[in-house]
Amino acid sequence: MPKKVVFDVDPGIADTLMLCLALFDPKFEVIALTSTGGNVPANIAARNLQGIIEYLDPPRLPRFGFGSVSNEPIASQYRHMHGIDTLSDTPLTVAELRTHHPAEKVICEAVRSDPENVMVVCCGPLTNLAKAVTIDPELPKLLRHVYITGGSTNGEGNISACAEFNIYYDVEAAKKVFGLPCTKTLVPLDITNQALLTLQHFERFPDSSTKIGSLLTSMLIPAFNTYRHCYGLEGIHLHDLVTYMTAANPAWASTEELAVEIEAEGKITRGMTVFDKRRIPEFAAAIDVVTKIDVKAVIGGIIEGFEKVAGMLEN
Repeated sequence: MPKKVVFDVDPGIADTLMLCLALFDPKFEVIALTSTGGNVPANIAARNLQGIIEYLDPPRLPRFGFGSVSNEPIASQYRHMHGIDTLSDTPLTVAELRTHHPAEKVICEAVRSDPENVMVVCCGPLTNLAKAVTIDPELPKLLRHVYITGGSTNGEGNISACAEFNIYYDVEAAKKVFGLPCTKTLVPLDITNQALLTLQHFERFPDSSTKIGSLLTSMLIPAFNTYRHCYGLEGIHLHDLVTYMTAANPAWASTEELAVEIEAEGKITRGMTVFDKRRIPEFAAAIDVVTKIDVKAVIGGIIEGFEKVAGMLEN
């Protein structure tokens, strides 16, 4: 029986690729999609999400929830890397919706539609889920599982020297979600960084003559060039795809329950996820943290997944 899931995303390239697989994955029943500000401001994230779904036209259309507009100054800092929309300026047609339902309301309604059977996969800042549990304090008891892309266990960051982007962007929301009394799994930066998608992998993706291949080529070729130019890497990181693969295939990951706090005030360390690994930790909040993944299985699963989606879209 497929798992019911809500994906909360700030659609850049990694989120888009994840949705391309998840919406056609028989392991999941995607009942709702919510957008949040992060890679781009919330209004552009909402437009990206809508454009992706309209392009893919999945067999079952999920509910949409739109995050409120944010004025966070860091929301646009990656736009020089992947275009104004962080999708390499891939043209996506969007029909204007008459009503925009708030993301937090959609999350609450989705979880309450089938208590204890709906999981939430958060692949952006945790703003929406934090708002959802604020308006519905009983929600944590009804959640099946929460997966989170974010943080790092080795003290290395990607938005600052020691902070990961999703946590840094909305520290207070992250602190609230990390403290929720429900099952939570964190997929940290030091783990997602291990799965580097190379051009050799990309050569095994569906070609540009297919519907999915055209979308992938439009986004990924510029991304490969950007990663080489900006980071000196011959490949790209797809953090959110690793989280999705972990949720879809738990056997591919090893986890450890760790006590954690998030630094909210430090001038240099703001947004850092600090794990207390002492024999008797003092931190109250605990979370299951992915400490190891089967990288070969994850990359192979991504390639196989796109091959299946290509076949489904062409039929």
